[in-house]
Parts: sequence; C-alpha cells; structure tokens
Amino acid sequence: MTTAITSNPSTRSPVRHWPGVVATALITTVAVMPGFTVGALAPAIEQDLHVSRTAVGLTISAFYAATALGSPITKRAAARLPTPVVLAIAAVVACAVMLIVAQANDLAAMTAVLVAGGLSNGLVQPAAGRLIAARVPRRRRSLAAGTIGAALGAATLVPGLLVAIVVPAYGWRTAMVIAGLIALIPVTLTPLTRGLLDPYRGRVEQAATARRTSGVLVLWALAAALSATGNNAVATYFIQLGTHSGLPATVTGNLLSLSALLAIAVRLIAGALTDRAPHRNPALITAMMLTGSLGLVLIAIGTPATFVLGAALAFSAGWGWTGLLLATTLRLVPHKAENAGHTVQVGVYTGATIAPYTFAALSSTFGYAGAALIAAVAAFAAAAAMITGTLLSRRLDESPIRKRRCPRGGAEQGMTLN
Repeated sequence: MTTAITSNPSTRSPVRHWPGVVATALITTVAVMPGFTVGALAPAIEQDLHVSRTAVGLTISAFYAATALGSPITKRAAARLPTPVVLAIAAVVACAVMLIVAQANDLAAMTAVLVAGGLSNGLVQPAAGRLIAARVPRRRRSLAAGTIGAALGAATLVPGLLVAIVVPAYGWRTAMVIAGLIALIPVTLTPLTRGLLDPYRGRVEQAATARRTSGVLVLWALAAALSATGNNAVATYFIQLGTHSGLPATVTGNLLSLSALLAIAVRLIAGALTDRAPHRNPALITAMMLTGSLGLVLIAIGTPATFVLGAALAFSAGWGWTGLLLATTLRLVPHKAENAGHTVQVGVYTGATIAPYTFAALSSTFGYAGAALIAAVAAFAAAAAMITGTLLSRRLDESPIRKRRCPRGGAEQGMTLN
C-alpha cells in the first residue's frame, strides 16, 4: 500500500511528535465525556427528573447523533482551522455543556445542550488524523492512533469515579460540575499541537484514490458502527448492567473505572505491537470485534462473575480496535488524513447514536440479557463487514493501477512503500 507524503515523517525526531499526540488524546477524552457522564449518572438523573430510562437514552443518543451527522461539516472545519484552535474549541464546549447540564431541570434543555456538545466533539478525530499523518513516523502510527483511541476508554474513567465517590455524598449535579471543570484542564496543552502541515498536495491523485477506496471506507465505517453499538451500550449502561447482575452500584462504578484503565492499556499495547506489522491490523481488528461479541454474550448471562469477565472482554478487545482502525485507514488514504478520522468517527458515533436509545428500549422489552445478546449479534456482523472491506482493500492493492504507481523495487517521487 502506498503512503503519499511528500514530507517524510520517518526522518523526524522520534520524540517531538509525542507531546502533540498526548495533548490530542486528552482533548479527545474530554470532548466525548459529556455523553459518557450522562450515561453513568443516568439512574440518578432519572430519579431526580422523574423521567424514564428510554427518555434518558434518547437524550444521550442525541449527543452521538450530532457527532455523526455533523461530521461532514466538522471535518471541513477541522481541515481549515489551526489544530490548536480546533482542539481548544472542543474542550471548552465540552466544559460548558457539562456545566449547563448540571443546572438543567428538564430533558429538553439537556438534549439541546448535548447536541451542541456532540457537534464540537466531531472536530477532534479529523484533527487527530491530520496530526498523525503530518507529525508521526510511519513506524509509530499504530501506537499514536492507539493513544488517541484510548481516549474513548479514558472518557469512561472519570464518570466511573464520580459514580463511586461523588454521587453517593453530593448528588449527580455536583458530579457533573466536577466533570465539566476537569474538561478545561487539557486546554493548556493545545499549543503542543501547532505547526501541522498539509502532508500531500497531489489533488489529482487524491481524487483517483478516493474513488477506488470509497467502498472499503464504507464497509469499515459500517463495521465500526455495528461493533460500537454493542460496546457503547455496555459503556453507557455499565452501572445498570452491573447492578442487574448482582453487584452493588459503588462496586460497579469502581469496576467501570478499572475497565477503562484496561481499555487504555489494551489500545496502547496493541498499537505498539502492530507497528511491527501494520498490514496485519485488519485481521487483529476483526479478532477484537469477535472477542467483544463473546464478552457481550457473557454479560447477557447476568451473574457477577460472567459480568466481570464479559465487561473486561467488551472493554479491552471489543472496544480496543478504534485506534488500530484509524491507523489502518490512514494507510489506505494517507493523502487525505482528515478522511481517515472522519471514517472512524462516523462509524463509531453512528453506533453510539443507536446504542443508548435502542438498548434502553430493548432492555425494557426483552430485559438486559436479551438486549445484550442482540448487541452481541451486531458485534459479530461488524466482524463480517470488516473482513469484507479488508478483502476489497487487498484487491485494490493488487490492481494494475496501483502496481504501476508503486513498483516492487521502489516508489515514485513523493510516494513511499508502507
């Protein structure tokens, strides 16, 4: 597969890019935190506002829907604005959203605010794709993408701690204020992401490659959406699933935080290992999706032991592929890095949009066990879509056009073999 980058990132300092990657990962964490925080605090919100589980699920879905549906707009904005400005906007808006939600007295107002937060959340992944393509050496891109992908796991860490420590003593509104203030902390790090360049300027080549790879990107986005549907449902309703399985709420909150740490570790380890053979990323992503499906089946059994094991699998493997998928799509469309982030973002947040409301409705009808089994089927279908997209990608690699542009013995000027 070709990597069309005129400025060779592999010749740059192996250290210089990491501060920008870490800063982007922290911004990514706080930008998506409003959705996860409302999900973790849902039981207290339902009781305080006297609303149903399904109604709160629809409110959470609005946050993710705004990210997915607004992604074409935010992708263009992220490509044109300076990266530090893009990331600062995302963090400040996330802070404002959580502070306003803490004062909301009805779901309509809460939903409107979360929609604004979802739109700003859509700025982050395209910016992350540009950062990795422009600043990170090819031999470290899976690890860098895994670091940024770990934000989805880290975003559940703070809500889990708030449920276990703050909510019992001070209530959900205080917990939401604390989450909002935490979102401001990484804003000070945004200058570390400045200086990003457009890594490729061959517009004709971009258009030709985009036509050939569009089918692959659609299939991989579909796989991300299906897998994220089940895994986001687990993350959003983790407390309820845990208590339904027989665990106390405080224990479940601590377990959510531990699962988030496990998810972070898996993303980093997987990224570091797959940098040695990045062409194997699609196979590993598929295996992770299948493992996540198994985790959802274990959660459906509904005992404390199977819940703990299933949650570990769902968080670690079933949700650990996001960074690898970003790195894989970057290898497919290296000249259009924001499109790689856009593909992952649309897939993940489409699934996240479907998950809260649908899982709430299904669990109300079929119980938590039935809803978890349906989520497991979706995760299995995700693996099938990932395999189909990978096979199509290999056919593109073997096409005469690509062989002619990237001969076995070397590469044309401005293009290197990856």
